[in-house]
Amino acid sequence: MVGICPQCGNYDWDKTVDGNKITCPKCGHSWQFLKLPLFVVTGASGVGKTTTLQALQGLTQDFVCLDADFFYNLMPHETEEDYLVQTEQTQALSRDIMQCGRPVVWSRAGNIHMLNKTYGLRFFTGVFVLALVCPEEKLRQRMTAGRGIEDAGWIQSSVDYNRYFIEHNQIGSVSYDRLDTGPLTAAEAARAAHAWLRGKMESCPGQGDIL
Repeated sequence: MVGICPQCGNYDWDKTVDGNKITCPKCGHSWQFLKLPLFVVTGASGVGKTTTLQALQGLTQDFVCLDADFFYNLMPHETEEDYLVQTEQTQALSRDIMQCGRPVVWSRAGNIHMLNKTYGLRFFTGVFVLALVCPEEKLRQRMTAGRGIEDAGWIQSSVDYNRYFIEHNQIGSVSYDRLDTGPLTAAEAARAAHAWLRGKMESCPGQGDIL
């Protein structure tokens, strides 16, 4: 909604954004919006993304936590273009939700490299990524005993993806921080994620006092 011109009704993705001011190129009308950071919690299957964000929701109401898998059930997910469109949609939804004054935190496993290639990027003060990781043996245990997964290929791909997050500091041009959930309970991981979120909010000028 925030990207639809209130003067002429233009809903195309063609607006210019300068700070927290949006301008419609069709009629020249400008309006202000609340510009906040966007957060993404990523990692391989089994590292605890969903569990951590569920615990975070019980810890604080300062953030809106959502699962990007929601879009996989609604939209095609076969090509690079499909995933880019999904990324745009998550950002469009996020900028509307943020108008209530709460930043959005997405659980999102893949396509992290697309986060800074979007039109929607201009509507946020920054996009910050936290990668959850854990030791390989712990990950295998969570996937098999914890989630009942028997597919060896799925398990190995998750192990490989987890190793990537441990050994690197970025995917494409998107950098991320890391949180090792191996020794942590869900409550402890949520508290650590909350501290990370608050720290990122405080690093954005003028937004540390929003929460």
